[in-house]
Parts: sequence; structure tokens; C-alpha cells
Amino acid sequence: MRMTVFGVGYLGATHAACMASLGYDVLGVDVDVEKISHLSRGVAPLYEPGLPELLLDGLETGRLRFTTDYAEAADFADLHFICVSTPQRKGEFAADTTHVDAVVEELVPLLHRDAVLVGKSTVPVGTAARLDELAGRLAADGVAARVVWNPEFLREGFAVEDTLEPDRVVLGVADDDDDVAEHLLREAYRPLLHDPGHAPLIVTDLATAEMVKVAANAFLATKISFINAVAEVCEAAGADVTVLARTIGMDPRIGPHFLRAGLGFGGGCLPKDIRAFMARAGELGADQALTFLREVDSINERRRERMVELAADMCGGSLIGTTVAVLGAAFKPDSDDVRDSPALNVAGRLSLRGAQVSVYDPQAMDNSRRVFPTLDYADSALEACRDADVVILATEWEEFVALDPASVAEVARGRVVLDGRNCLPREDWCAAGWTYRALGRG
Repeated sequence: MRMTVFGVGYLGATHAACMASLGYDVLGVDVDVEKISHLSRGVAPLYEPGLPELLLDGLETGRLRFTTDYAEAADFADLHFICVSTPQRKGEFAADTTHVDAVVEELVPLLHRDAVLVGKSTVPVGTAARLDELAGRLAADGVAARVVWNPEFLREGFAVEDTLEPDRVVLGVADDDDDVAEHLLREAYRPLLHDPGHAPLIVTDLATAEMVKVAANAFLATKISFINAVAEVCEAAGADVTVLARTIGMDPRIGPHFLRAGLGFGGGCLPKDIRAFMARAGELGADQALTFLREVDSINERRRERMVELAADMCGGSLIGTTVAVLGAAFKPDSDDVRDSPALNVAGRLSLRGAQVSVYDPQAMDNSRRVFPTLDYADSALEACRDADVVILATEWEEFVALDPASVAEVARGRVVLDGRNCLPREDWCAAGWTYRALGRG
């Protein structure tokens, strides 16, 4: 089987490399010439564990190639995956589907035989049906171009694993569609579906398939903001949110995942997806159904400001003239993604309040400099902590969790550590003479 992947960023590059690893011939397509050049040399567009190895293997075997040529892609395969970005529109909550539309508009007129276009990008409900109708109008006489939807559920840092070992595969098809699209997808995902214990394939309508991803992200965001809202009460009451979360997580109806209080969520998915979900609900006349997501978003934002206020409190009420070390810039560990990163956002706010801020992250330094060029950046965690009055753990990289408090004390000026992710061994830091504070712990 041959297939193309349009859009070779985080989602597309991972999908292309993983499908090539399953033995398929894959052609990655993008309008970004520089990105295609890098990928053709085996250089991944982002930090993702396991991806560089898969890229190099696909290139060496010849199963994976990259191009900017849509005509070449149209002739190459009958199965085309759409993995382009759908960012938040400027000044709005709604998602921008311009890139998704562009793939259909440019590809379909070039098709000379029947093809299936498989959307994986996260889009507002109703997009797939609109694109299916558009493809039907743009296709040449005698050519059938079907649009189906196959949402992704990748976690950054685990994208390769989630692609090759998914917990479910969802396929949305039009009500009047025949079995061709479903058959092609079943064949493409056969290695992931047919072995005992592997993922189930859920075939549904287009609208449901589109909503599965945004509904899942809205639920996860709600769960994170719930525990952070409880953390606010814990701080006021002198309670410990970590013990509380661990205890309620023992209830099988609740579960322990996504109950770690701290700086909250960020990245390129959860924030924009819940906002786009709210916007689309409003367009459909169901805006009241999702008004609670506004508070979910608000709670998440408040945690960032709370960390800045806590740092100021520990410095006597003002950050002017202080030095603060921020350990972490990526929105989560095992990633170099700084989009809507709580860690980098806190660093920026500290700087605006008058602190000299030194940032270190194992992977996200280049991306951070592009977003906040005015911050100071260190070459290591200890270097970031040099002469710091306050040390803030903002991204839970394992190397930060494993830091020796005594070694940090040798270079820092102050003895205050703020655990923004509730992951540091508090007893060890306190035993080394540090004042330890964390969000949600009185």
C-alpha cells in the first residue's frame, strides 16, 4: 500500500514515519521547503522520543520520502492523510481551518483516479462534511474523492508509541458512503488492529468522529482545572492537595490520572481545542452547554499568576531586583513545545514584574528564545540557579526532579524553592535547608 501525508509537523511527521515503519511506501508533503529539506536528511521538525530513529530508517529503506509537489502526491497514492495545523484564529476562540481547506482545494483537482482523503487534524464539527462536499465538486469527471475523518489522540512525548500502539482507532464516514474508505483504512491499520489485545476500530459518522477528539481534550482539561481549583481551596485551608488527589484518585470512578495540581495545562492542543469547542458550540446554538469551559480556562490561567504571586511573597512582596531561576520552558517534559507553555508564561510574567529571570530546559531552549528573546538562558540547571533568590520548578523533567538540593544550594543565593508541579521530594529539599512551597499545599 502507498499513502501520502499532507503536513509534516508534529502530527504528520510522526504519522508518516510510523506508517513507513509498518512497511508502507509513504510520501510526506508540505509547502514549507525548509522543513521538507530537513526531513529529507532525517532531521525531525521537533523533539519527540523515537522519531529520529524511525525517520532515518524510513529514508534508508526508501519507504519514506518527502516533497512539496502536490501533483507527485496525487499520482503516488490513493490514500491521503491530512495532518496540517488548525491554529486558533487571531482575536477569536474559533479554529482556523485554512490549511485543511487548502489541501483539499489543491489536491483534489489533480487526482486522476478515485481516492480517499483521511483527515486527522482537529477541526470544528461539520468541517468533514463540508470538505466532502467540496471534494465532490472539485473532482474531475469520473473521479470519486471521498473525505473521511480519523482523529489523532497523540500525547507529546509519547507520539510514536501512541501511533503504533493506539488504545482506539476512530473512523468517521459519510452516511451515504460505500465501503471503500473503511476498507482502505482497515488495510492501512491492519497491523494495529488485528492482533489480540490491539486497538478496536470504531466506525461512526463524520460529526461524531470530529467531536471525539475535542470532547476528550475538554474532559482532560476539566479534570486538570478541577484539581487546580481544589488546590486553591487547599492553600486557603492549609490542606495538602497531593494527598487529597491521591486519595480521591483511588476511586475507580475518578482514577488517578490528570490529578496533579500545579501550573496547569498548555501546549498546542488542550488550550486551543477547548476554546474552539466553545466557539463551535456557539455557532451551532448550543453555547450554554459549554459555558463551564470558560471557567476551566480561567482556572488554568490563574495558576500561572498564582505562582508569580507566590514568588513575590517569598521575596518580601516585590520581585524588583531579585533573580529567579525557572527550571523548564516546554509545556511538558519530553517535548520542546513551548506553545502556550505555563513554564515560559510564568518566566515572562516574572520578568515583567522586575525579576531577572534565568531559564533552562533540556530541549526547548531554541524555541524559548524565539518566543521570549529578552529572558536570560542558561546552559544547565545549576547554571540557571546561580545567584538565584528563588528557584521555580516549572516543567517536571526527570533531571530537575533528581537535582541534588545541596548542589543547588552551593550556587544559589537564596534558599526558596517553589514546586510548580508538585513533583520534587519535599523532605530532601527541606533537610538541605530550603524553604519549600508548592501550589495547593498549605
